[in-house]
Formats: sequence, structure tokens, C-alpha cells
Amino acid sequence: MSEDVRIVAPAAARNRDPILTVLRRVLPESGLVLEVASGSGEHCAHFAAALPGLLFQPSDPSAEALASCDAWCAGLPNVRPALALDAAAEGWPVDRADAVLNINMVHISPWAATLGLLRGAARLLPTGAKLVLYGPWIRPGVETAPSNLQFDASLRARNPEWGLRRLDDVSAVAAAAFDAPEVIEMPANNVMLVLRRR
Repeated sequence: MSEDVRIVAPAAARNRDPILTVLRRVLPESGLVLEVASGSGEHCAHFAAALPGLLFQPSDPSAEALASCDAWCAGLPNVRPALALDAAAEGWPVDRADAVLNINMVHISPWAATLGLLRGAARLLPTGAKLVLYGPWIRPGVETAPSNLQFDASLRARNPEWGLRRLDDVSAVAAAAFDAPEVIEMPANNVMLVLRRR
């Protein structure tokens, strides 16, 4: 019997349905969805099963995550094999997409990865297509939950280049290619940002 390479991320089971509810509204009915930083692959498998009209392309820089993605998505006809992709890299192994999805990466990666994500999504997406981001953010005029402040401190202790990002900072960089983000409140002090390519 072969070894089970699937990674289990407990947060994925908690947040996948609220995220899916938003994706049903903001994603196109058909086309290619590139997920950047797919992690375990649990989200990709869940969304692909629920949205059979879309073709999903999972990706991650980690070999372990790629194996987990392929294992979770095995048997789903609308999921491509996972690709090695570093969001911060100048070149990506994908040249177009109809939407780009990124869940819980921005705060657990260097700022260069967020800049690369915005740059890469702008390059791939046609006018009107969406870049969808999910995670905790620091927002102007909105008190940051104590649990998010503690999370931010723990992230920075693990890696000084990590930490919750300011929505204003991301919006300012994205403004070169995207409309102002739609901000959608999510459970557990998270937020979804939907940015439309100009």
C-alpha cells in the first residue's frame, strides 16, 4: 500500500465553505483558475468538486505541497497536475488564466511574494478578470482583533519577513493594474479581497 502524502490543514475544513460561497459569486462560470500557493490542496479539491465548469491549476513552491495537491485532487477531471510556482519569481509556468486565487499566503511569506503575486496576476489576467485573496489584514479604521495581533506577533517571531499586511499597502501596489478591491468580511476575522483587472 502506497504512503498517503496528503497534508491536512485543519483551517481548510473550517474556511472552505465560506470561501466557496464568495467564489460562486465572483468567479466566471468557465475558464482556468490558477491557485497560487495551494498548500495542502484541500481547498483546490473542494472548489473543483463544487465548480465543475471551471478548470483549476494548483501550484506551490514546495515539493511536499505539490504531491499533497495531486493526491487530494486525484480523480477530479477539472484539476490539472500541480505546478511548481514561486509567487515572487519573475517568470511563472503559466501564461494565462481567467482568475487567480490566493488563500492564506500573503501573511506567511515575504513582502516580495505579495509583490510578485500582484505582478504575475496582472500579467496573466485579461481585462475584467479577478484576483481573489483571502486571509487576515490590517485595515484602516477597523480595529484589529486581539487574536490577529497575537497571530501577527507569532508570525514575525518565526520569520521577521512575515506578518499581517496592511490593506492600504496592497491596494496601493495593486492600483497600477487593478480596480480598488471589493472587501468581503469573512468568519474568524478574515477578509476576502476581490480585485478586478483593468
